[in-house]
Formats: sequence, C-alpha cells, structure tokens
Amino acid sequence: MGCCFGAPFQRKFSLWSTGEESSSSSPVQPVFLASWSSLYQYTSEPPEKCFRKEKMASGNSRELDPGSQPAQIGEGTLETESVSLAVGEGFPNEIALSFSVRSRSGQGPNHQLQEAARKKLWALENDDKDVCALFKELSARLVCIQAQEDRFLLSFKTVEEIWKFSTYLALGYVACCLEHLLFTPAYWLNCALVEDTEITVTIDEDHMATMYLGLLLQEGSFFARAALNVLTEEGEEDLKLYKNELVHVKDIGHEAKWEGTSLSTDQRGLVPVTAIEPLPHPFYQWFLKNYPMSCGISNQINGSDSSQIGQGRCSATEDYRGRGWEELSFCRGDILEVQGLLIPGLQWFIGKSTTSGRTGFVQTRCVHPETNEQIRKSPVFFREQEVASFIQVPCNGSETHYRSLLSQVAQTDMASVYRLDGFEHVAVFSQRPSDAAVPGLKDGWTLEGWGRQAADSLPTPSDSEMSTPEGDSSSSPMGSLLLPEPDDLDDPKFFIDLNAGHMEDSDVFDPILTFLNQDGYVAHFQGLYDISFSFLHSTFYGFSNEEELVLYLEASRNWAKKGHLAWAHIRICFLLGRLCVKRAKFSQARVYFEEAMSTMDKGFEDLPLLTSLYTNLAAIYLKQKMKQKFLSVIGKVVALVAGLPGHCFSSENELEVMMYILREAIATTNTALEARAAFLVVRFFLQLGKYDEVLPFAERLQFLCASFSGQGSRALSLGTMPILSYLYDKKCLPHIALASARLYSPSGITVALTPIWRAGFILTNASKLLKVQDRSCNVPAVACYYLNCALAFSHEERAVSTERAVCAVLAKMYLKHGVVQAAVHYSSRAVALGKMMGEEEAFESSLSLGWMCALNGQPEKASEIMLRLLHSLRQTDSVTQDGVVHNLLAMALKGEGQVQKSAKNYLWALNKARETGNRRNQAIALANFGCLVLSCSANRLAECYFLQAVRLYFEFEGGDEAQMELVQVLLWLAQSLAERHKSEESKLFYELALAMALMSCNMMSQLHAVESLCHFHSKVHPNTGACIVYHEHQVSLAQQLQDREMEGQLLQVLGQLYQSLHTTRSLQRALDCTKQSLRLFIDLGETDRAAQTWLQAGRLYYQMQEDELVEMYLQAAIQTALKPGELHLAMNLYEEAGDVFFNGTQNRQRAVEYYRGGAVPLARKLKATQTELRVFHKLTELQIELQNYEKALEFATLAARLSVDVGDQLQERVAFHRLATVYYFLHMYEMAEDCYLKTLSLCSPSLQGAQEAMYYSKVYCRLGDLTLHKLKDEQDAASYFLLALAAATELGDQAWQGRIQGKLAQIYNASQWNKGPRGWTTYRARWLSEGRHAV
Repeated sequence: MGCCFGAPFQRKFSLWSTGEESSSSSPVQPVFLASWSSLYQYTSEPPEKCFRKEKMASGNSRELDPGSQPAQIGEGTLETESVSLAVGEGFPNEIALSFSVRSRSGQGPNHQLQEAARKKLWALENDDKDVCALFKELSARLVCIQAQEDRFLLSFKTVEEIWKFSTYLALGYVACCLEHLLFTPAYWLNCALVEDTEITVTIDEDHMATMYLGLLLQEGSFFARAALNVLTEEGEEDLKLYKNELVHVKDIGHEAKWEGTSLSTDQRGLVPVTAIEPLPHPFYQWFLKNYPMSCGISNQINGSDSSQIGQGRCSATEDYRGRGWEELSFCRGDILEVQGLLIPGLQWFIGKSTTSGRTGFVQTRCVHPETNEQIRKSPVFFREQEVASFIQVPCNGSETHYRSLLSQVAQTDMASVYRLDGFEHVAVFSQRPSDAAVPGLKDGWTLEGWGRQAADSLPTPSDSEMSTPEGDSSSSPMGSLLLPEPDDLDDPKFFIDLNAGHMEDSDVFDPILTFLNQDGYVAHFQGLYDISFSFLHSTFYGFSNEEELVLYLEASRNWAKKGHLAWAHIRICFLLGRLCVKRAKFSQARVYFEEAMSTMDKGFEDLPLLTSLYTNLAAIYLKQKMKQKFLSVIGKVVALVAGLPGHCFSSENELEVMMYILREAIATTNTALEARAAFLVVRFFLQLGKYDEVLPFAERLQFLCASFSGQGSRALSLGTMPILSYLYDKKCLPHIALASARLYSPSGITVALTPIWRAGFILTNASKLLKVQDRSCNVPAVACYYLNCALAFSHEERAVSTERAVCAVLAKMYLKHGVVQAAVHYSSRAVALGKMMGEEEAFESSLSLGWMCALNGQPEKASEIMLRLLHSLRQTDSVTQDGVVHNLLAMALKGEGQVQKSAKNYLWALNKARETGNRRNQAIALANFGCLVLSCSANRLAECYFLQAVRLYFEFEGGDEAQMELVQVLLWLAQSLAERHKSEESKLFYELALAMALMSCNMMSQLHAVESLCHFHSKVHPNTGACIVYHEHQVSLAQQLQDREMEGQLLQVLGQLYQSLHTTRSLQRALDCTKQSLRLFIDLGETDRAAQTWLQAGRLYYQMQEDELVEMYLQAAIQTALKPGELHLAMNLYEEAGDVFFNGTQNRQRAVEYYRGGAVPLARKLKATQTELRVFHKLTELQIELQNYEKALEFATLAARLSVDVGDQLQERVAFHRLATVYYFLHMYEMAEDCYLKTLSLCSPSLQGAQEAMYYSKVYCRLGDLTLHKLKDEQDAASYFLLALAAATELGDQAWQGRIQGKLAQIYNASQWNKGPRGWTTYRARWLSEGRHAV
C-alpha cells in the first residue's frame, strides 16, 4: 500500500473487514507516477503545443520513467520545444472510487452484502449528508453517488486534499469507513460474517496521478527531480543540473523554462521543463515546502538499491587508520561487530573490533558481510524495545484506561432498581430469534454445561485475585530509552553554595566532580541528558535562578580542568552548553560543546553523551548556517542517531537535524534511512507533545512500514496505528480514528497494546458516530467483533475481572439490539466468572441473567435463578436486593402462569420498596401488579394500581429511564381504559404519555406514544383529523431516527388519510406524501412498494383530473414491476390500473387497454385462471355500462367458458347471469332465457337463505317479464311469476309478493287463459328434466 503516486503502490486496495489484516498484508508492487511527458492526452491543446516528447540523440521519442536511469545528454543534445503549461486545462477533475464486498472463505464476491450495500447507497443518493461528511473527513469532495455501479465520484481542489486522501486510501481507512457507512448493526452483530467479509476499494491510479500533476501545475510551484543531466549552459540564467538532483521550480510564465533552485547548491536559474519530473509522493512536496533547510545536500549519505539493514558481524576488506579517537582502526580481515544497525547508503556505522575490543566509527565502504556468519538483514528496522516505548499512548488512551472503561460500561443498576415487566429501556426489538451468529453459542447450550466446560479452563480464585485491572496489563520491561532506569531514591543531589570562600575550596566541588567523572554511562546520568532538563530539580538544589547554577558549573569546570578530570570536564561543558541553548545563546553553547568534544577521547563508553554532543553541535551549526562544519559532522551524527536505537533527545534544536536527515533520505531515495528518520521525528514530536505536527510523519511512517510488510517481511512491525488512532481522535476525525483502531493488529510483542485496548478505543469512538436512535445504547454494534476478540484474549491471559466485564458488556449490547438469546449466553458466562471473583459479582451477574431469561421467554429458568438468589440472601439484611429478587421472581412466576404466587412476590417487592422509601421501586412494583391483574381481565383493579404508580412517578425527579417507565405505565393505563370503552379518559392518558415523552426528548418513547394514539384515533375512536396530526409527528420522528423504511410506510398511510378527506387541498397533500414515500421506496430498492406507490399517485391524479399524468404514473408502476421480471406483480398492477378507470366516472373506456392488453395476457401466461376470469367479468360489466353490447357479449362468453373450465359454480352462475343480461340487451331473448335458466340450474336444490330466495325470485320475475313482453308467451310468463311468487313467499316480503301477484293478475285479466294445469305441467316437465326440484 502507499500513496497513489510512486513506489510502493497497488492498483487495488483491499482490507479484511475484521481489522486484523489490511491490504498491506499482500505484496505491494511499485507503480510509479505517470510520466511528466506522457500528459498530452489530458490537455486540451494539441500535443505539439503541450508537453513535448523527450527527444534523444537518436531522435526516437520515449516516455520518461522516474524509476529508470535516464541517459546523460551531452552538449547540444537537449532540444526543447514550446511548452504550454495552461493551468488546469484538459486535466481531469473527477475520479471514480468503486467498491466490492467479498467473502474471504468463498474467495469471491458476497452478492447478498453487495446488494445490501447498493440499496443503502440508493437511499443515500437523495440524502447524501452523511456521505459528504465522511468524504470531507477523508479530504475528498463528493460529486455524486452512482449506486447502480457501486461507486462514488470524487474531486479534489488542492494537492493537500489528494495527498491526504491517497494516504488514507493506502492505509486502508477508506474501505473501513465505507464499511461503517454501508452496513447495518445486524451485520456487525454477526461476528462470523464480519470475520469472513472484506471490502475491496478500487481507483484508477494513473487517473489520480494525472489529477495530482494537474493540481501541481495549478499551484505553479513544486519540487522536482532532475530526470536528465543538463551539462550545458545555454546562457547565464540557465541552472546546471545533475540527474536525480532535487530542484524547486516555479512558473514564471516562460513557455519552455521555469525558474529553478537547486536544493544541493542553493543556486538559482532557468530549468527546461522537459528535464524535470515532479516528486511522486505528495508527502515529499509538503515536507520540503514546510521544512526548508539552509544547508545543501551533503555527500555523507547515498542512495541504496537495498532497503535492508544489517546487524551482526562483518569483515574488513582493507586496512584503515582512524583520523581521530572516534574512528576505529583495523586491518584487512579483522572481524567487526555492528553496534546497533548498519543502514545502507550511510558513510559511517558504529563497529567494535573483536581483535582490539575498541568501539568507533567505521566507514561502510571498508567492510563486507562475513562469509561464515552472514549479517542478519531485515527490511523493517525497529527493535522490540524501541517498539515497546514507541507505542505507549497518553494516559487517557492507555490500556489501563480502557480496562477501567469496560468495567464502567459493564455496570448496571440491576441490584438496586426494579425492572418493569417485559420492558427494557430504549430497546425496540422483535421477539423472533435473530440470525446473528454468536461465537460459542450452540444448540442446547446451558449455564450448567458451560460451567462444567469452563471449570478446567478458567483460572482459580487465587489466580483471579492476581488478575486485577492493573495486573492484566503487562508493564514495559524497558522505558522510553534503551537505558537502565535510575532509582529515584538513590539519585545524588548537590547543594549549590556560591559563598565566596567556598568557591576557592576544591573540597566543596569534590562530590559533584566525583559523581560526574565516572567512566562510562551510569543510570543516574539520564536526568542530565533528557530533554526536560530534569537535572535542574533532581540533581541540583539551593539555587534561586539558573544564573547561579551556571556560576557553580563554571567553577566546577575550572576545578575539573585543574584536576585533569576529563569525564567531569566533558559533562560539565555539556550541561553548560545545554543551559546556553535553553537561553538561546547558541554561540556560547557551541563553544562549550566543542570544548567537550576536544576533551573527549573515550566517548563510546558513554554513548548517550556522545550522541547528544554530536547532535547538539550539528543543530547549532545548522542554525548558524555554518555549512562546512555541519557537513563535516552530519555523517557521524546520522550513524549515531539513526544507527543506535534509543537515542535520548536533549534539545528541541535537534529536531532540525532530524528533519535534515529526513530530507537527505528523500533526496537520495534511501528508503531505509527515510523510515528511521521518520521514526525519530515522530518520537521527538510525541515526546514534546506536539500532536498537531506529528500526524503527517506518523502516517508516512505507517505507510513505509506497511509497504515493507507487504513485501513478505517477517520483521518486527512498528505498529503506528494506536498512535494514529489517538491523534485522529484528538483532531476530531471519528471515522478515521475508528478505522485506524480497527486495522490495528495486536502483535506478539510483550509490551504491545492488546485487544483490550482496541476494543475499548473502538467502543469509545464508535459511540461518537451513532445515530439518534442508537445513542441511548452505549454499546454500539460495530464493537461486537472486537469485544469478542478482547474476550478471547482475556480468557487466554486468565484475566477474570476483565473477562467478566467484557461478557457483561456483550450481554448488554446484544440485549439493546434485541438478540436476547445471545445476551443470555454472555450473561451466563459472566455468572460463572462472577462466582470465581466473589459473592457480590456473582449476585449482580445472576440478576442480569434472570432478567434476560425472563425477556427471552424462559420463565422456568428465571424462577430457578431467583429462588437460588433468595436462598443466598437469607443470611443478609439487604432489603433492596431482596426486593429486586422478589420483583424478578414475580415476573417469572407470571410467565409460568402461577398468578397467585406472582402476586405474593410482587407484594413482597412492594413492601421492601416501601421499607427503604424508594418511590421509583414502589411505582414499578405497583405497575407490575397492574399488569398482572390486567392479564386476568381485572381492568378496574389494574387502573387503580396504574394510577398509584403514576402518582409516585410524579412525586420524585427521576432520570431518563424513569421518564421512559412513566410513559410506558401511562400507555398501559390508557389501554386499560380503552378496553373499558372509556374513550375520553383513555385519550387523555395517551396524550399525557406523549407529553411526558416530549418533555424527556426521548425518541423511542415518543414513537410508542404516537403509535398508540394513531391506533386509538383510527380503530377505537375514529377521528381522521387527529389521526393525520399524529401521523405527521410520527413521520417527523422516523426522519429524526433516520429509519427510511418506516418513514416511507408512514407517508403512504398519511397520503391515504389525506385522500379520504376528498378535498382539493387534501388530495394535493396526499399526492405530496405519496411522492415522498415513492422516492424512499425507490431508494430502498423495494420494487413492490415502489410500484404500488406509483399506482397510488396515478389514482390521486385521476381524482384530480390530471389525465396525462394519470397515464404516465400508471405506466411507471407497471414498468417498475416488468423491469425486474415480476410478472405476477405486473399482472396485478395492470388489473389495479384498469380498476382506476373502472371504478371512476371519467374515461372509463381506458380500463379496457389495461384489462385486455395487459392483465389478460399475463394471466394466461402465468395460468392465473381466477385473475383472468375476474378481469373478464369486469370487462363484461364495463362494456354493458358503456352500452357496447357486442364487445360485452365477447367478454361474457369468454367468462362463461372459463368459469365452466374452472369448475366453480358460483363463478359460473355469475358468468351466465351476465351473459344472459348481454343477450337481453342484444334482443336475443331466447338465448337470454336459456342463460337465466342455466344460472338457476347452478343454484343449490334447496334455498340456502334469504339472499338466495331473493335471487330466485328476481330471476324468475325477470324471466316472467322477458317471456311476457318480449316472447309474448303468457303461459310461460305466468309459470315464471308463480315460481317467483313461491320464492318470495319463502322470503316473507309482502310488498314484493304484492308486486308479483299484480303481474299475475294482469296476465289473467288480459286474456281468457285456460286455467287448467296443462301449461304448468309442461313447464314442470321441462324443469324436472333438468334435474331440478319444485320450490
């Protein structure tokens, strides 16, 4: 991994979502920045007017590769053309960031999670505030979200933005942040899924590199490296350059040349644009710009093809005679031991001769790795002691702090506060089992089984006593330096006596001189060398100001000179120099330091002193621009500071030296030295507490470490992530801080931060990202996996107290998120651990377990636990705990159906609460009593208990949880009153519950109260206006909770409520609500609901008589279903779209195209016979009403045939009845008579009720009218009227009978009809021949 420019870099960034591994775990291939001369394609100008092609002596064009070694160009060979650096023209300003969700086990895409992430993106497309905030934190600008392509379109405006984003991308933060954004708590609660899932982020690196170059051109000033040797000076203004030389260039408006300043020689002149390549890493641009140096590049450090650092032994390849005491003399073939590290590219290293035993500086060119015992090489260059001191974070980010935090989060008030029956604070969850995978949770798992399993693996009580929070964390065996720690009790202290007589007495100075003249380094000298000047307080006392101390030390220096006490002389000069530096007297300090150096002849016996002298001298030379002196010592300074681990900084001025070393490493592309220098700078800034300045260097250091780790190295990893996490947290970058902590993998180093630190940090920072609905849950779901890792670590370390705390936190987290079975599992484990710690811990854990068992529908188990606790409390006098247990036991007994025992225990719990005077517990006990009697249908008695509970709640000032309990009790009271049909009183308490929820600003309580009021005004006491008001508030709550699915459903219902008012204004408001819900359903990817909402909008436009929009919305509904191939849904939508016109009053004929052209073909294709038959019935009725009888006959005939095939007599009777009606309107009376008779033949043999009798009577009456008036058959007409009269007699309707009798009288009076039985007998014969019976 790396920045997006320069080696190392990989085109595709990937990280394991568990945070255990990132893409740095895979090999990182070097990919260099796009060549400067290859940017023609991105400019708007023709190639010949933009960046020239490089012309070699042969005349062939080629692209320059910064990683290659360009050929030198001799005099006259460098040709330049007109180069237009039109700023920003033609360069890309947007880039796509794509992501994919993959399964580690399946080694392929996880389509289910990918689809879930895509749906979340759809939802965010219209409301992208969260996404914009995330990418703003990542230093990118969101242009748009392209959910369908699973990508984001980003842009950058400055080089700093692209630098920071590329760094975050390379370190794996971007993918981690996308995980936080796209995945729901259900994902994080499934630890197996989290461990198996990785997010892969992809970006076009060439495209991004080109954007970077474009932004550099916009700034018009940047640092570059000479790609060619420019040996010819065309004029006095030209700058002579050698390849790979660093130069700062500035646009001066010249087409072919820019102004350049060499960082090596500080010379200034014109530079051909084609002879330079910008530095590939944006970090280099930032560093060189913000930390300029007065001295040029030295020749003491060279580039190196190898990034490996040597340790062990080497052999001399030539004789060498040292030029001073500090340089080691040796002969060819001598074996030298490397002291510290041998960094490639450095001129010197510290070596020890195995022949003479002396230590000194050794020139790297004079040695070669020993053939018999190879130098051990490692591309990562930190010793364990260095890492141990480096990763120590400040106290509020330490492991001890987070152990304490976990213990605090695990605490509950279970032992002192009663619980309301079935009510968990702020937990809104379904009782159905969750799919979340709980590690270690198996079928048939029980507390007893786990206890037996844990008996052999958990520590004994004696072990656990040692595993205190302080004992859990391993203390560092080394301090911040690789030096022995002094014993503060034995530190010598010296009194400063400036009495004139004493200053001339050498005996007065004997103690200090004796102390400072010790050979070599002793632990007590550490206070003399550290950067905090601790010797001012720990070594000397009795002086009022530093001037007095300087006088004392001057006198001591003189006596040391006289006594030829070399070490005392050197150390006193060093202290005097330090005091001068502290007062910014650099020239005087230089004199003291040089005097100390000139006196020293055995400096390697006190390496901290030698290193401090060299670095302080170099810092002063650099500050005073004494270039020659500085360059004479810098090589050895680098060998001491970078080669020896654990350098003790003694002055803030040393920072300039560290920055110079880092600049030299960048200039010479010495990656090994760059990493060591970055490490020293980071350590220095951290020691000074300059957290704002350290972050870029810490990120660069982490990038370099990750790069080398990605090359397959087994070397020790520095582990900068904890420090980065702390720094991001201080800079208020919660997403990045969380990502950094998740990517930290606790190593095997003894003093490394453990999974406990990681879990605690994630727990703290994830809470800052919680939405409104989750803030009441102080255990965010994203911490679940890391808490489980911490749990496993605590178990391995036998840290019982921490293990129990983590179990309790996990149980609380799962309970808050509704996974009660998992909560029971972890709570049971906490009980077993609590028993090993003590009675109090075991009691609290058992209470929590019993409560969770009651919530999980395990009343028997809860009763068993509570009975054991009651037995254990017999020997105590804890009234409150006794009441808590009785309250929980009563709930469990209620769940078992033992009402009397439950009531008895509630009474005991109430009495205990009264005995202690705890009004909240009294209120809860009374409310629980009310629930108990309410379950026995004793509503009036329940109301009494509820009212008493409410009064008690109002008598004391409770916190948020008490307010939530009060809201719940008020809702129970209102429900009880509603069941007794006391609507006004019920409404009053529902509204009071809502008022209390509003006062407490608790979203969930408001939601419960509003839901109850909506139900009350829609079902119990219908009031559309009030229902609309409360639904509006419910929508606003859903918006604040950011529950888009709930919001969409509520808007849909609200639109229907407005529609029911049937006014112009209400229809417009209904349309607005419908469109809002439509947008949400589309974002959520819910095809069915989106299609139905399109249809509902079409209905509303129909009522508003917007004909063109009606058609558009109905077609959109159908297309929404057809696009994903939902044919059943499309068929239903075609029918419902036809119903819009069919049930309306305008344009009714347009229903035919939806019925005939859409619903019927799909019904036939899907073999949905019932739907096809129903549509034909509607078509028949529609054509009859439109008086299109010919078409009606067609549809009625099809319906009749289809009904016969279906075999449903009711449908067949309806079909033939409509067919008869159509024949009647077509004047085909014989066919109509036949079909009417067919319908009657399909009726049951005997009348089934009044409705069937009426049907018989009306059909026979219709037949009578038909035969009398149309067929002119009075005989058959009379027969039909007689049958109608018989059916009417069964019905008992006198008026109807009178009408039929009138028709019969008209027939008899109109003709002298033969009243014999012949006609009747003939008809009955025909009737009976069809298998019918007489009425």
